[in-house]
Amino acid sequence: MSSITMPTESEVIPASVPTATAILGTYKRAPMEFVRGEGVELIDAKGKRYLDFSSGIAVNALGYGDEGILKAMNEAMSTGLIHTSNLYRTAAGELLAARLVELSFAAKVFFCNSGAEANEGAFKFARRWARKTGSDSKVEIIALRGGFHGRLFASLAATDRPSYRAPFRPLAGGVSICERDLVELDTALDEETVAAVIVEPVQGEGGVRVLEASFLDGLRRLTAKRGIALIFDEIQCGLGRTGHLFAYQGAGVIPDMLTVAKPLAGGLPMGAVLVSGEISDTIQAGDHGTTFGGGPFVSAVAAHVLERLSDESLLERVRQNGAWLGEQLQTIARRSGRVRAIRGVGYMWGLDVVEPAGDVVQRGWEEGLLTLTAGEHTLRILPPLIADRDDLVRGLSIIERIIAR
Repeated sequence: MSSITMPTESEVIPASVPTATAILGTYKRAPMEFVRGEGVELIDAKGKRYLDFSSGIAVNALGYGDEGILKAMNEAMSTGLIHTSNLYRTAAGELLAARLVELSFAAKVFFCNSGAEANEGAFKFARRWARKTGSDSKVEIIALRGGFHGRLFASLAATDRPSYRAPFRPLAGGVSICERDLVELDTALDEETVAAVIVEPVQGEGGVRVLEASFLDGLRRLTAKRGIALIFDEIQCGLGRTGHLFAYQGAGVIPDMLTVAKPLAGGLPMGAVLVSGEISDTIQAGDHGTTFGGGPFVSAVAAHVLERLSDESLLERVRQNGAWLGEQLQTIARRSGRVRAIRGVGYMWGLDVVEPAGDVVQRGWEEGLLTLTAGEHTLRILPPLIADRDDLVRGLSIIERIIAR
């Protein structure tokens, strides 16, 4: 069987391909058209190189054109098993699930195709467990102020973005948002009606807010005492981005369920729900399903990515370089006078800038740097986890220029 090869620029987009106007306008797309990727850089159709400090929104943890990922794809394709459905067993999915269990608190894993799907699945599992172990009235899902959990109906109801929610009301019922405050949560977490709380240990879209370990520990104690499931959404902050394979490990707080996605399969669509033994024991055949989740091809690639992201030497570099990166950003903030606050951990940082963050992002395009926003005034930085100190220095130099302009 032929191998996967990286196409040349002239091979990527033939002249006969229609323009992007045929794509439904759910995104305001940047004007660049990317045709290749190498390491920590993307290359547009004109040959201009961009240092990628967005990582495809935290997806491309291993960068672009990674030889290990390409080899894993070739080997998976050589079996001829791209898809079989979940009516049958495949070694790739079972081995990946076993490795995730080995590396975490979980007893079982459910595979799906995206982060929003993972959160929707976690909500269903929480309600199933709560009803079996509590009562039929135990159905409420509580999310936190500033959280982002997806754009499907239940996950959108748990997402604190009024502009995202308003056009699609009524949203799924039984989901509400509470302040990031243990006193308010103490009142909101009614053990008779609440099935689960979902929280991002680091709120990505909500401004890169690192929730204190003491807060997460207090929330864990509240939920455990009242028989409420605690769900950690690590879709953006998990799988190495904080310098730990899972963010909960850095906080020292163990949830009942954990959702992951973005970098799990190296850019192929995949999500997962990691489930404790207590909750998994209440789930039975027919309670949930997916056509594509955990297919043999994507699982084989994800197994390779997981081994790379769980390597302690990589995680240690992210921790060390991430701490250094935060120090350098503080220095830039002091010199520029145009940054109000800096928050972050590992390779996940947010800078509150005085002007609209979107303007700073666009100036970065001119300088060959890709960053993101996380709110109107927050510039978000998510370098690939393979970015070394030289890459960070190059990006920081551009960031200081575009903030000061």
